Amino acid sequence: MMGSYRQRSHWQEEMSASGAVASPTIEQVRAAMRRPLPGIRAQITMAPRPRPLRPPDGTPPRQAGVLLLLYPVRGPLHLVLTLRTSDLDHHAGQVALPGGGWEEGDGTLRETALREAGEELGIATDGLELLGPLTPLYIPPSHNLVHPFVTYTPQRPAFRPDPREVAELLEIPLSLFLDPAIRHEEEWVIGGTPVCIPFYAVGGHEVWGATAIVLAEFVALLAKTGAP
Repeated sequence: MMGSYRQRSHWQEEMSASGAVASPTIEQVRAAMRRPLPGIRAQITMAPRPRPLRPPDGTPPRQAGVLLLLYPVRGPLHLVLTLRTSDLDHHAGQVALPGGGWEEGDGTLRETALREAGEELGIATDGLELLGPLTPLYIPPSHNLVHPFVTYTPQRPAFRPDPREVAELLEIPLSLFLDPAIRHEEEWVIGGTPVCIPFYAVGGHEVWGATAIVLAEFVALLAKTGAP
């Protein structure tokens, strides 16, 4: 294992066994990704309030790409998230989707997401199946417009996460996000202003902000296909 990376298998198996919601199949996910995206209507269900969901007029935001990487673990589909290290410039110590900013040489933002996720997770991404994009999301603190892409691989990748960026790797059963019991809300004070924060409670972590907003749209797509 590299750096402070720790495999979360000790709780991912418990959640797979104890969850009340059946795991979607990859066929159901493929069908979901062929449907029209619910967009902001779904995103806003997990957005902090108040929070701008679109960039302000003026300076164009930087472009970024993130990856929703799905793969089976002993049958059920899982999704990988990362706990960011505490010394990063943006979103330090938060749970995030792998990805990062566009760079010269990236032909598309999908290539950005694949390159950044590959560097962050230490995996080969050239064999991943692209299932489709989700709705881009503006992130005010970093002034990024993030483009999410859903991908699939039939085998669990051999992760070697970068310890400079990843404090912990979270491999979470996809079915967990379809269980409404993991959704909670708290009131935080940010910059002296009370803010209502929706979050997913996952394995002792609170998944909130941009990551939760992206996942909310993906969950809404799955629900429309009749996935459990």
